[in-house]
Amino acid sequence: MKLKEFDYELPPSLIAQGPLPERDASRMMVVNRKTGEILHSRFGAFPTYLEGGDVVVVNNSRVIPARLWGKKRTGGRVEILLLAQREDRGPYRRCWEALLKPTKGLGPGEKLTWEGGNEVTLRGRIDEKKWLLEFTTTIPFDDFLAREGVTPLPPYIKRKEGNGFLYLDRERYQTIYARHPGSVAAPTAGLHFSEGVLSAIPERGAQLVEITLHVGYGTFKPVKTEEIEKHRMEEEYYEITKEAAQRINDAKRVIAVGTTCVRTLESATDEEGRVRAGKGITGLFIYPGYRFKRVNVLLTNFHLPKSTLYLLVCAFAGIELIRKAYRMAIEERYRFYSYGDCMLII
Repeated sequence: MKLKEFDYELPPSLIAQGPLPERDASRMMVVNRKTGEILHSRFGAFPTYLEGGDVVVVNNSRVIPARLWGKKRTGGRVEILLLAQREDRGPYRRCWEALLKPTKGLGPGEKLTWEGGNEVTLRGRIDEKKWLLEFTTTIPFDDFLAREGVTPLPPYIKRKEGNGFLYLDRERYQTIYARHPGSVAAPTAGLHFSEGVLSAIPERGAQLVEITLHVGYGTFKPVKTEEIEKHRMEEEYYEITKEAAQRINDAKRVIAVGTTCVRTLESATDEEGRVRAGKGITGLFIYPGYRFKRVNVLLTNFHLPKSTLYLLVCAFAGIELIRKAYRMAIEERYRFYSYGDCMLII
């Protein structure tokens, strides 16, 4: 299949630049795969679509303040985007895979510094874009990162120094059930959940189950191959506990909150449809033609054209139905992308 088949035009004014005052006030498009019917609702009504025996699966990974700026010995600043931790040498020394910008004049052995004697040494390039960095800090690394780092927002969300959103993003570009630090992007379908919506899930006879997938740089990585089958995903770490796997396997329906949950569950499911507990790495790329093994319902945001996320949604609901739904969303002026509205595909 050709990548151009998964393109669409989106007015820039529909790209949400910030969250709504209330998490569960987002609009929710409800798409029925069997009938092709499309309804318009609000996320606060999400629990009404649940049935007894359902399991709602959420990703409890927490976004870390992964973007920071170090100072070169010449005085210039270098932007660092942390991607994945490679070594934990104790609370004051960590090795990370990262992206750097700008890279002119940088080489192995170069040091970037911060106040208080904190520094990072460039160990070398991993590939054309990625570097291996070794941090040495005078305070625990997690405290250093909390002080110096900022939330790593997607490039389509614009922020400036002094903008009040910079502080709001630390809270709102994070799900309310996030507990395991490690992601460089939020599992955005979960941003809509409020305490009220969560408490309504068991009232419907359904269960909430947590799994973990640390969202990596690959979520921002565009598909550049014209034939989509040739694209390769960045690998990401996931974990499913024995208790979570058992509850999912016993479920009447599995409702995946977001594409990260879909990829985790489908990666951990055997050919008989049983989810295996454990830790692992997944590079699963889901595109039209994929046969889903465990996920029955998907809650997801509206995604970028020609992205792996859009391809996954097309695989789940069908290309033509998703095209129709997106056209309708644009006509009805839904808010798109990370801070935008959502779609429930049943």
